[in-house]
Amino acid sequence: MLQGGFIFLIALLYIGLLFAIATYGDRRAEQGRSIISSPYIYALSLAVYCTAWTFYGSVGRAASSGVGYLPIYLGPTLTAVLWWMVLRKMIRISKVYRITSIADFVASRYGKSSGLAALVTVIAVTGGVPYIALQLKAISVSFQVLSGRPTPTPTESLLDDTALYVTLALALFSILFGTRHLDATERHEGLVAAIAFESLVKLPAFVAVGLFVTFGLYDGPADLFGRALARPEFRRLLTMEEALGPGAYGQWFWMTLLAMLAILFLPRQFQVAVVENVDERHLRKAIWLFPLYLWLINLFVLPIALAGLMAFPGGQVDADMFVLAIPLAHGQELLALLAFIGGFSAATSMVIVATVALSTMISNDLIMPILLRIRFLRLAQRGRLTGLLLGIRRGGIVLVLLLSYLYFHAIAHAYALVSIGLISFAAVAQFAPAILGGMYWRRGTRAGALCGLIAGFLIWGYTLPLPSLVDAGLLPVSFIENGPWGVGWLRPYQLFGLEGFDPISHALFWSLLFNAGLYVGVSLFTQQRVEELLQARAFVDVFRLSGRPGEATWRGTAYVSDLQQLLRRFLGKKQADEALRPVLAQGGGTVTATAEVVQHAERLLAGAIGSASARVLIASVVKEEPLSLREVMDILDETQQVIAYSHELERKSAELERATRELQAANERLKELDRLKDEFISTITHELRTPLTSIRAFSEIMHANPNLPEAQRQEFLGIIIKEAERLTRLINQVLTLQKLESGTVELNLEPVRMQEVIEEAVEAIQPHVQFNEITLTVSVPETPCYVLGDRDQLVQVLLNLLSNAVKFCNPEDGRIAVRLLVEPDRVRVDVEDNGPGIAPEDQATIFDKFRQVHTSTGRRPPGTGLGLAIAQRIVQHHHGRIWVESDPGHGATFSFTLPRLPASDGMPQPMRDTSRLNL
Repeated sequence: MLQGGFIFLIALLYIGLLFAIATYGDRRAEQGRSIISSPYIYALSLAVYCTAWTFYGSVGRAASSGVGYLPIYLGPTLTAVLWWMVLRKMIRISKVYRITSIADFVASRYGKSSGLAALVTVIAVTGGVPYIALQLKAISVSFQVLSGRPTPTPTESLLDDTALYVTLALALFSILFGTRHLDATERHEGLVAAIAFESLVKLPAFVAVGLFVTFGLYDGPADLFGRALARPEFRRLLTMEEALGPGAYGQWFWMTLLAMLAILFLPRQFQVAVVENVDERHLRKAIWLFPLYLWLINLFVLPIALAGLMAFPGGQVDADMFVLAIPLAHGQELLALLAFIGGFSAATSMVIVATVALSTMISNDLIMPILLRIRFLRLAQRGRLTGLLLGIRRGGIVLVLLLSYLYFHAIAHAYALVSIGLISFAAVAQFAPAILGGMYWRRGTRAGALCGLIAGFLIWGYTLPLPSLVDAGLLPVSFIENGPWGVGWLRPYQLFGLEGFDPISHALFWSLLFNAGLYVGVSLFTQQRVEELLQARAFVDVFRLSGRPGEATWRGTAYVSDLQQLLRRFLGKKQADEALRPVLAQGGGTVTATAEVVQHAERLLAGAIGSASARVLIASVVKEEPLSLREVMDILDETQQVIAYSHELERKSAELERATRELQAANERLKELDRLKDEFISTITHELRTPLTSIRAFSEIMHANPNLPEAQRQEFLGIIIKEAERLTRLINQVLTLQKLESGTVELNLEPVRMQEVIEEAVEAIQPHVQFNEITLTVSVPETPCYVLGDRDQLVQVLLNLLSNAVKFCNPEDGRIAVRLLVEPDRVRVDVEDNGPGIAPEDQATIFDKFRQVHTSTGRRPPGTGLGLAIAQRIVQHHHGRIWVESDPGHGATFSFTLPRLPASDGMPQPMRDTSRLNL
């Protein structure tokens, strides 16, 4: 065990380190050198999802339900695949409309409704407080385990409670780095940097414990799992059905769905994933980095749980604390301290982000709308209000942490970490119908969202938090067993008689059913207001509308000076003037504000106090003339036409760009052909000049020396004859190639037996093969197969391929194999050698004219470089295909195929015209 004072000092030093990192991050941001504009930092900040629940609670759940803990991480992994479609749209909407919280998101979508914003805030705070209490409990219990101190009783003085001091420190940190700026849409760069750092701490800490357990205490995972499987009481933990009992697959479905919704709608996830996002392209990396992080941090959950169960049988130690208890039991105090820091890090990151997010909602979506509606306060006419706003936001942080601390002492001590976390998950899942429906369904109305949220929230409260008061001794057990007033169908865990579900799945089923059902049903039977209609379109079509000029959907009388004064009260003079300057410049400093200026000012205010409050304030300084629904529809139609015209211009522009690219490609091709022509002329003249020069030189020698010895004369004459033959062969090849390419070659088409073609070519090349001591093998089927072709031309193809193979064969142990393969509709011929092979970059151009692959010595091989080109043209003129396959260092195989003639009893069927092939 470690001394409590030492552990407390380490915890304070760690918080001090977070202060330093956050301060550094903020200073870098002020210098314009952001450290969070990285996709890796963004992905690490998303790992705030892994709280103390992950660090401690996952092991506890694995110890009781085995693999049943996995859906909580399977859900986010599946959701990450959809991030580019769903989360990216949420980010784009929030950026365009300066949305500051998930409550603001819902309120903006449904006509900037302050009622909806307040309801979402209440749900978020109600669901979030238990979750924050969970983190405080984890910190408190882990401190007790590490220090060996007994768990504090409710009657113990709060001054002796470590969690109280940690709570105060976290409140100070959240206030300093979460409320430095009034504009909530501005990045909390220091805070995000600290959160990313904490993700780097908790992962190695957990993995270190897992490695110690798996490889330090056991001989690897096989040994650990083998010993666990040998004990019948643990065997059930490794199978889903046995671990979770009847209905396990259904429970997995609901848990996975719950986690999928939580990763999107938890206020802290919305804060880091949407509000703090710097660039939506960062999602591309987060889509795979975040699931990878989840996989790593869960890799050793089950091994630690099994090792803990075997080490502490009979519940000697709370399974939630196995991460600490196992290292301590084996004298590894430093490892236990590292694990404590990891768990502390996981808890603090969640608490900080969650309190900042909730305090923003409390300030912007709950307190400010109320204050603005109290007329005698005349808040809109008062002087600078930035101090008031920041004060409310800081008070919100203290309030949330205070409520969480009280919940921790009053109720949380009676529950496992996982149970508390799932209750919070189920609460935020209620946002799903209103948000997802609002993003993809224009018909969703404020009334539908309001009814759905209220119904879902009430059912959630009745089926989850209320029954938990029974365990805390605040309600009688009969409330759960018999229902209130003995009404059986109102039993909170068997509502309406539904049985067979676990409490979380049961609550989620009924709450989402009523929530989504009322949202859709009420929306279909209610009419959207003008503001709702506009916002619905703005959300659903955000990708089409963002980046385009705003719609002039506001009409009335407004003065620039009034708007400036309003902005200065809430944003400060400097910030307000800077933010408004571009719009004022466009308007030429006119006194009367345009609709665009009014809407811009409203967006600026929304970034500071939320969209609902901004709407109220703007309305207080302008004289707005309400638009009728018909007028709005006309405006939207006109805008739609403008967008359609814009799309048409974009389409034409894209076509022009494509045509330009094609012209450029054609031009490049012409240049390439011109270069090939020059290369061809240069090569052919070189090839002609070489034998001509040789012939001339030896002829001149013999002419100038008539008395040359007869032997030398014969030698020179032999060279002249050989060079003349080479010259003739080259000219014939060029002429053949020219005829093939121009299409003037006449082919004597007839049924040709391929076995005979191969035999003739092999017989012709045989002396050359024997001279080079090469082993040539031929493999052909006995059944005759025929093609329609020119026999001499096909023999030429085989000769060219065989000559090429002889040229490149292994000089020490040359081997060539010729194979004829008969397929239903074609024949295939392979010529394989065991030479050095062809590099991949040369295989694509090996059939080009005068293209010769250099040997391993770097020398150019003998020949004209036309043999393969001629072979390719002949095969193509026979409607066949030729190619090469090679693994450098292991020879090459040239293959070609030709259409096979239909045969009967091995003979070709009569052809009507075999004199010419239509080329």
